[in-house]
Order: sequence, then C-alpha cells, then structure tokens
Amino acid sequence: MLDQKQKFFDELEARSADARQAAQLVQLQAQLASHGVPAIASLDDLKTLPVLRKADLVARQSANPPFGGIPVSNLAHVFQSPGPIYEPGGVTHDWWRMGRFLHAVGIGPGDIVQNCFGYHLTPAGMIFENGARAVGAAVLPAGVGQTELQVRAARDVGCTAYAGTPDYLKVILDMADELGEALRISRAAVGGGALFPSLRQEYADRGIACLQCYATADLGNIAYESPAMEGMIIDEGVIVEIVRPGTGDPVADGEVGEVIVTTLNPDYPLIRFATGDLSAILPGQSPCGRTNTRIKGWMGRADQTTKIKGMFVRPEQVAEFVGRHPEIAKARVIATREGEMDVMTVQVEAAGGDIEAIGTSVASVMKLKGRIEIVAPGSLPNDGKVIDDQRTYD
Repeated sequence: MLDQKQKFFDELEARSADARQAAQLVQLQAQLASHGVPAIASLDDLKTLPVLRKADLVARQSANPPFGGIPVSNLAHVFQSPGPIYEPGGVTHDWWRMGRFLHAVGIGPGDIVQNCFGYHLTPAGMIFENGARAVGAAVLPAGVGQTELQVRAARDVGCTAYAGTPDYLKVILDMADELGEALRISRAAVGGGALFPSLRQEYADRGIACLQCYATADLGNIAYESPAMEGMIIDEGVIVEIVRPGTGDPVADGEVGEVIVTTLNPDYPLIRFATGDLSAILPGQSPCGRTNTRIKGWMGRADQTTKIKGMFVRPEQVAEFVGRHPEIAKARVIATREGEMDVMTVQVEAAGGDIEAIGTSVASVMKLKGRIEIVAPGSLPNDGKVIDDQRTYD
C-alpha cells in the first residue's frame, strides 16, 4: 500500500476542510490587498465581490496592455489566446499547478512525457511542461502534427507518458500500428477536449491509464481526476464557486451552474474569474483519499445568449428579472417557433404569483413579450440552463 508521500503530491491534498479554508482565506486576503480591495472575513464573503468575465478582461487589457493593470510578478512568458487575451506565465513553483494532476496520473521521475499540447502563442504546452518539471519527469516537446516523426521520436527516446488532447493520442497509436512500431506509453494526462468513455476504454485495452483535467489558459489547473475516477477534485491552489449563470450568486451544492474561479497565485491573482463553463458540486469525498471538494467536470457552456424575434436575450437579463420577484425561485426562457414566428415562453418556479405582473417585468427587462408559465418549485431541470433554445431550422 502506498504511503501518503507516494500517494499524494503533497500534504495539502489530505488536510481537513477547516484547515484548507483557513489557509485559503489568508492567501486570498493577501491577494485582495494587492488589488486594493478591502479584506473579507470569510470565504463565503467572496460572493460580495464582482465577477470578472473574459469580455471585461479583454476591455481592461485593451485599455491597459498587456494584463489590464493586474499586478504580475515573476514573469517568464507572455501568451496570447483567442480574444485576444494575454496571459502571463512563470517557470517557478509549479506555476500553473499541473504537477498535482500529473502525479495523480502516476507520472514522475524516470518518465519521459510526449507533450502534444501546443507551444506557439498559447500556454498549454508550457503548462504541462512546467507540471512535468514539478514531478521530476522529462519532456519531449512534440506539439501537434508530423505524426510519423512523433512515432519515431516516441520509440527512439522511450516515451512512457502522453500529454495532450484526448483524441490525438489515438492518432499517434494508430500510426504506430501502421508503421509496425511498439511504443512504451502507459499513462496519459489529457485535457482540452472531451474524453469519451469509449476512447478511455480503448486506451485501457492498450494498457494505457488515461485521466483528464479541467484547466484554462487564464487559470491553469482547476480540477483533475484521480485514479478513483469519480468526478474531478478541485485543485488546492484555487477557490471554485458554482453560481447561477449570468450572476455571481452561488447555487446549492448539486445544482448545475457556472464555474467561477479565484486563483491563489500571488504572481497573477485573478479574483472571481468566470470560466463560462457549467458544472456542479459532487457530495462527499473521493475514494482516493484526497479531501478537497469535487465537481462533476465540464457540463457545457453557461453563455446561453439567444436571439429571439431579432433581440438578444441574455442570462443576466433572466437573473435581473428573477431578482425583481422574491416569490420566484428560478426561471427558464424557452425559445420555440410556431410557423415562421419565434415564440418566447418564460417558465418560473413559484408557489403562486401574478402572471400579469410577471409578464410586465419580462417585457421591461428583456424588451420582449412572452408567455408566462408558473410551475411548481423544483420542477425545472437541474442542467444549468436559464435559456433553452428549442428551435430547429430543418
């Protein structure tokens, strides 16, 4: 049986919830001070701070390049992602916190990682290379493309692990089969795309253990799978909130909402950064023994902005409408078509209510009239959707 030093990347993964929250609060207060934001008394008070969205970051960076006035230290690289958004990068102290995930995959000293994430402009290649350095593994900086050369390099240098998107490993393995080459890859750390169960099973059938992480260019690693493969464990260097899409208001555990992340990276502190992704908190603790909260993983996009009758309807508008009616617990806008006409139906969870008054609020906030349906509390689906576009154009 593995002892804790072997099983975990560090002792932080096994600490109590109280110890974790206390330590994170101290780190967060230091970062708020660096932003000139007054200290908060508890992590629950995070919800009182504004959400930073990518559009906001783009605007701030345009006005104050390259990082929008956010204080950055220990700068080693500058990256550009679509938007464009510029991200700093460092090379010290597992800067993007990817070592924790690679350790969970089983990658460590003696391994050579074939890193097939991109190295040009975007940070993914460096994120995983930095993580490999943190666990003592060597790296073949392969990127994507030239698959025959990738196969030869993997054979010649004896790559034992893969890092990249879930599907590109299959491209390499299929090419190796075609060329009659046997590779030594036995572990795979993947991200940046969907890992379908059938593909994971195909890798398992080839003797390759494949685990996935949830990371972004702005934030680094957010959550990761362990060998238990029950949800994704939140990284120790971030604070994750699940909020109602279009708002900064936390939802109940288990309810699907937008992932909001605060990084505890003193070199580049992002506070309440909206990922635009949907997920939900899983109850309980991972069977692997890591004690941090788990999320279900990526469950879709939170930006459900939809054009109805020529007008954009946004999640923020749905939230504003709900906020005007304390009797409404939750609302959902449904877009359909009847003949050649768009129809907007607004379903609201409430024990009762004045349909006429609700309709007036809808028209005022969304600038559109819609049908109002009052439904029983708890009856709307738990899928994170506040706008459901059901129109087809076949």
